[in-house]
Amino acid sequence: MEDKAQIQEAIKIQGEVVRKLKSEKASKEQIDEEVAKLLQLKARIGGDDGKHQFVLKTAKGTRDYNPKQMAIRERVFNTIIGCFKRHGAETIDTPVFELKETLTGKYGEDSKLIYDLKDQGGELLSLRYDLTVPFARYLAMNKITNIKRYHIAKVYRRDNPAMTRGRYREFYQCDFDIAGQYDGMIPDAECLKIVHEILSELDLGDFRIKVNDRRILDGMFAVCGVPDDKFRSICSTVDKLDKMPWEDVKKEMVNEKGLSEEAADRIGEYVSLQGGMDLAERLLQDQRMSQSKQACAGLSDIKLLFSYLQLFQVTDKVVFDLSLARGLDYYTGIIYEAVLTQAGVAPAPAEAQNGAPAEESVSVGSVAGGGRYDGLVGMFDPKGRKVPCVGVSIGIERIFSIMEHKAEASAEKVRTTEVQVMVASAQKNLLEEKLRLITELWDAGIKAEVMYKKNPKLLSQLQHCEESGIPLVAILGEQELKDGVVKLRVVATREEVDISRADLIAEIRKRTSEA
Repeated sequence: MEDKAQIQEAIKIQGEVVRKLKSEKASKEQIDEEVAKLLQLKARIGGDDGKHQFVLKTAKGTRDYNPKQMAIRERVFNTIIGCFKRHGAETIDTPVFELKETLTGKYGEDSKLIYDLKDQGGELLSLRYDLTVPFARYLAMNKITNIKRYHIAKVYRRDNPAMTRGRYREFYQCDFDIAGQYDGMIPDAECLKIVHEILSELDLGDFRIKVNDRRILDGMFAVCGVPDDKFRSICSTVDKLDKMPWEDVKKEMVNEKGLSEEAADRIGEYVSLQGGMDLAERLLQDQRMSQSKQACAGLSDIKLLFSYLQLFQVTDKVVFDLSLARGLDYYTGIIYEAVLTQAGVAPAPAEAQNGAPAEESVSVGSVAGGGRYDGLVGMFDPKGRKVPCVGVSIGIERIFSIMEHKAEASAEKVRTTEVQVMVASAQKNLLEEKLRLITELWDAGIKAEVMYKKNPKLLSQLQHCEESGIPLVAILGEQELKDGVVKLRVVATREEVDISRADLIAEIRKRTSEA
C-alpha cells in the first residue's frame, strides 16, 4: 500500500498546478489533462470504506454520445450512405488493428501519430490510422483489380485532441473509393461530384472544394529549386497554408527545413494562385512550369477534370488551388479537400497575405478530402502489381459537430426513437388487452410502445407521446373492446377517430407514411 500521507501531499501539489493553470487562463486541453491527473491521485486514496474509487471520465480525445446526438449522427450517416449507394458502391469491413509493418511508412510525418499495441503473441500490431491503407492491403491480399466500395468505421490517432473543433483520438471515417484501370479523370470527377452532393444535401452552409495534383506540386518544387530529398518535407509545410500565413510557412521552409530563400520565394509565387481550367491553361504556358513533364501531365489532367465537372454541374464550388498539398505520402495524382466557408467574417490569413482575392469568407475547417493513390496497392502486392485507386473521405466528426451546434441553435426538437404509435388505455385493468394489441402491431412491423405500468393515467400516457414526438396513440377502453374498435388519436391535432380492429394496421401505415 502506498503511504496515504505521500498521496495526500501529491494531491496538494497537483491541486496547486491546476489552480495556477486556471489563473493563467491556460488552454482547456492542458487544464483537463492536469485535472485528470488530480482525479487519479484522489482515486488512489479510495473512499472512507477503503474501497478503490473509479475516475468517471472518458479517455482523452474520446467522448460518449447521448441519444439526441446519436439521432443527429444517424441522420448524417444515412445521407452519406444513401449517396454512396446511389453511385453504385458496395461496402466492406477490415480489422480495427493491422500488422504494424502494414501501416509503417505510408503516412509521411504523420506516422508518429499511429497507436502501437503491445506485442500480442509474436505479432507487432497498430490500430488503423485511416481506412485507405487497410483497403489497399485488402485489394492486394484478395487479388482484387477493380471495385467501387465504401467503408464507414472508427480509426485511431495519437493526436493532441481539440475536441471543440471535432478533432479526436478515436473517430469515424466515411470513405468512398474507386479501384481499377479506367480512362483518366472520370472516376476522379465522380468523387468530387459525391462530395458536392453530400455537402449540399446536409445543408451545412457554403463550401469550396479545392483541387490540385501531386505531380503539379512535385514539378513546381523541382522548377523552383527544391532538392529531391526535400519534396515530401516541403510538401507537408505547404499543407499548413490553410492554418498559417505565408510568412510563417516560408520561415519553416527556410529555418527548419533548410530551403534556400530564393526557392521559397518562387514557391510563394505559385501557391498564391487559384482559378479553374483557365489557370491550368495559363500554367501550361508558364516558362518555368512548362519545363516539368510531370507538372504538364498534372495540368492537362486538371483541364480534363474541369471539363467533366462542368458536365456534372459542380464547377461553381470547385477551385484549382496550388497551395493545396495534403500531407499523406501515398497520393500520386489529383488531390482535393472540401472546406466550409462562413460569410461575413474577415478573410483567412492565407488568403489575405498571398495576393489571392481576399473574399469576405473564412475557412472553418476541412470536411472532406481525398485523391488518387495509384502506387499504394502495389506496395503490398508480392509481384508489385499496381491497382490505380482514387477516393474521398468525408470528415464525419466535424460535420457532426456542426450539425449538433445547428440543432442547439435552432432549438430543433430531435426525435431519439422512431416509435409510430403508443398503445394506451383509458381505464384500469386493461394491461393484457394492451399487450395483445401491441403484439399485433409489432408482428405487422409497426414501431410501437406501451407503458410499463398496469394502470397508468391516460394523461401521463399522452404527455409521454408529446415529449417523445410519437405521432399516434391507439387508445383501448371497455366500450372500444365491446365495439371491436380502437380509438386512434393524432397527437399533434388531438383529433380522435374510431377504427375497427381489422383496419387498424392499414390505417396506422397510411397515416405514418403521410407524416
